[in-house]
Amino acid sequence: MEENSFKPLVPPEMEMKEFTFRAVLLGLVLAAFMGAANAYLGLKAGMTIAATYTTAVIGMAVIKALGGTILEENCARTVGSIGGNVASGAIFTLPAFFITGIWLPFYQPENYLRATAILIVGAVLGIMFVTITRRVLINDRELPFPESVAAAEIHKAGQKGAKGAGHLLTGMALGAFFTFLTEFKAIAAKWQQVVSVGRAKLLLRGPEASPAFLGVGFIIGPKLASINFSGGLLAWGLLAPVLAFFFNYQDLARVTDWTVEITRVWRDYVRYIAIGGMLVGAFYTLFRMRKSLAQGMARSLAMLKEGSKGIAAMLPRTDRDLNLKWAITVAVAVALIVFFIFHHYAQNTPASLVAVLLMILLGFVFAAVSGYLVGIIGVSSNPTSGLTVSVMIIVAFVMVLFGLQGVNGISAALVVAAFTCVSVSVAGEMMQDLKAGHILGCTPWKMQLGDIFGVIAAALIMFFVLSVLHLGNIKQTVTMKIAELEKAGITEITYDGQIKSIPARTYFLEEIKTMPPEMQNEILKTNAGFGGEKIPAPQASLMAAVARGIFERRTEWILILAGMFMGFAFILMQVRSPMLIAVGMYLPIDTSFAIFLGGLFKALLDKLSEAKKFEAEKKERANNLGTLLASGMIAGEALIGILFATLAFAEVELPALFRQPSYLLSLIILSILGLFLVWRSSYSSALEMKK
Repeated sequence: MEENSFKPLVPPEMEMKEFTFRAVLLGLVLAAFMGAANAYLGLKAGMTIAATYTTAVIGMAVIKALGGTILEENCARTVGSIGGNVASGAIFTLPAFFITGIWLPFYQPENYLRATAILIVGAVLGIMFVTITRRVLINDRELPFPESVAAAEIHKAGQKGAKGAGHLLTGMALGAFFTFLTEFKAIAAKWQQVVSVGRAKLLLRGPEASPAFLGVGFIIGPKLASINFSGGLLAWGLLAPVLAFFFNYQDLARVTDWTVEITRVWRDYVRYIAIGGMLVGAFYTLFRMRKSLAQGMARSLAMLKEGSKGIAAMLPRTDRDLNLKWAITVAVAVALIVFFIFHHYAQNTPASLVAVLLMILLGFVFAAVSGYLVGIIGVSSNPTSGLTVSVMIIVAFVMVLFGLQGVNGISAALVVAAFTCVSVSVAGEMMQDLKAGHILGCTPWKMQLGDIFGVIAAALIMFFVLSVLHLGNIKQTVTMKIAELEKAGITEITYDGQIKSIPARTYFLEEIKTMPPEMQNEILKTNAGFGGEKIPAPQASLMAAVARGIFERRTEWILILAGMFMGFAFILMQVRSPMLIAVGMYLPIDTSFAIFLGGLFKALLDKLSEAKKFEAEKKERANNLGTLLASGMIAGEALIGILFATLAFAEVELPALFRQPSYLLSLIILSILGLFLVWRSSYSSALEMKK
């Protein structure tokens, strides 16, 4: 239920410009830009930028310069930030069609139409799911929505003038400066070291030197940060090293690189255990939300009855969603489109019908879970790929029962994964935006409609962005390879036939030169493009591996089952958030470690407030100032991340100040940042209270 004490920044009864042409247009431009930037970063590093901070800062600057309102700023941010999540859905799944050899060549008109349809339809479905779950999640007192609060604080800072903006800009400057240091190799971003424990080995990793992750941990607080980090300790401190030890127990000397071996075990085994835990955690989360969800859905369905217009009119402006009739109509249309696309690959009508029903059901479940996780840890750490793999495993298993196998089965599973991934990713971002809008006093249905425009804008260009990155890398690499072969006097290449669409035989070099780039890449084994050395596309590679494993009968189901039992054990132990522990196991430990470090500094601020016997008002002010500074640090890293992504895309080589930069210096500076957060929050709040 809605908290009676909550008052949005803009009261519901106040009419203010919000959904204007200039705000939507700016949002569409930002959606396309953020989609392109996140596509590049995600394919290269497997992580994406939290688009909401970048779009919040840019939207605030542009709209305020034009004399606009804070609600217009929020509109531009909402429409713009969704583009980054369309990119997440795209990069996590679409390259898998190439990696498995299904879309070969990748750049084809029919593939563009299929990819764009998947992105638009999946994204719109996610927005429709959010219309049902919005009230339940944004009013849950246990969900801190760290990134939503941060985004709202950015907008509020702009309204407060120099004082509020000063804290924000200070944080942004610190975050940007720290990122500059890591990008130019003045300090190291990461550290890892293998240590011997008897005959076995442990892989130690330090927290990633990221002001953004530090800020996220500071905002969510020590409890949630600790739960998330406990999953990392379970994965990297127990399961990965123990499994790696026993896998090689008979001949430990044969392992030449324990860093690679332990990381491989985590990637190929522990993450599947984490997926099993996430499956149980997802449904347990939904079970805990059952009453609130039922009430929310009942309230929404009530508006379909006679007199629903009167009910809608009685709701305050800040509590009006898109009409549920439209949401249901769109969902039905989506189901039909999914059926035809799925049937095109599966060639099995009963299986297609079941797949559509599963996708709608599981899509709704995991969209709700995604929104819940965003409320805890934010979009940046939301395990979209893990949730998508969970859905794909369920659907693929059912499809096996229907007799699907080989290329048809793999294609069908990837189609469902692609729809679900986009839907879940967009739903999480939409929920985050709606919470920020809830704080500011925006109109939900206008934000939802704006996001529909945003996902269409991002989806229309996404396939081209992927194709440029993919083909550009292949052409460059293949050209160099052919030149090397010619210089060595090699005129023939024998291909092993790993991709069935390319015959296994001996090819003349002159013949290879006339082929499409992707066929050249495969025959020459240049390891370029999606899944290659420069564009590894880690999540898409995981999707491809899981789909192949299931339909080629190579998946170790015992790992997923063991993870499910682990999840049940957490529930029986009354662990606060089994899902969050499984997420911590799935993420690299340096990410959860950095978030945990931010949580420790927030705990230090809480202890300092208690020691100084701050009154409730002064304590709240200190927390708000800390949140604003942390928000600035997140936004600063995100903005500079875009700059360096652009330079990398243009292949601008950055100078490295040191060949082996110091990680110890990174930790010292990161600790100084954390202490500065604590000191500035405490000191400034006390100073402002005196005034």
